[in-house]
Amino acid sequence: MAQEQPKRSGTEQDQQQPIKYGDVFLVSEKIADKPIAPLDAAAMQSAENQVLGHTQKGGPAAVMQSAATKNVQAGALPRGSATDVGRNQGMTVTESIVDGQRVITESVGDQVVARYANPDPNPIPEKMVAPPSALDRDAVTIGEALEATVISAGDKPITQTDAAAIQAAEMRATGRTDTPPGGLGAEAQSAATRNERIMRDENKTTLGEILADATTKLGDDKPATIQDAEKVIAAEMRNDPKMATNLGGVGESVAAAARLNQQKLKE
Repeated sequence: MAQEQPKRSGTEQDQQQPIKYGDVFLVSEKIADKPIAPLDAAAMQSAENQVLGHTQKGGPAAVMQSAATKNVQAGALPRGSATDVGRNQGMTVTESIVDGQRVITESVGDQVVARYANPDPNPIPEKMVAPPSALDRDAVTIGEALEATVISAGDKPITQTDAAAIQAAEMRATGRTDTPPGGLGAEAQSAATRNERIMRDENKTTLGEILADATTKLGDDKPATIQDAEKVIAAEMRNDPKMATNLGGVGESVAAAARLNQQKLKE
């Protein structure tokens, strides 16, 4: 047919087409064609963490994080992007007790993507039961958690809030009680101060530029624990005008790493 466009190769199509909600979940056409974006995945991860205390292995947040990471790596979506579903409708995780079972429901906007039961309606709150040295060699370190922030919020211009969280993470990773000159925290602070004098966001230094190769920049590193996450989140909140953490930011990344490590201790 004269109007038919030439077909692209499978490789070219794969590079240009992001993984969409309809590819991994049974959802309506309303969101099926929406790409799974990094901030959408971070929002679902945060919702799971608030209700479950950890990211459910193989659950919607894990699936979305994997898809979002692949979309960014393939160049299909920019780092730090979100869909209108994530921005306007959000991700929700709710729990209810049905016939003595704790039923968890997870939704993307108004679309239920998972519902499952936990037989224990009164689970014991999770606590770190071993020191960092007890974590296995595959434990996620603070440096690796900071590098993960590059995927979830790498395009975000760095602020004083971010710098405070990075400085707290650096001190927890290195065991120092101050921010060393020329270190990662000092670099973050300097960039945040410069950004305050720059009008256009596109000219500002981003989290991705500061946190790339964070593990190497730290020098010393350690597996992330719940205590580390609490300190980093506290620093981030203290320096935020709204007393909140940034979606997909430093605090959430360290918290996610700590919960993954804690889960490994229990397996």
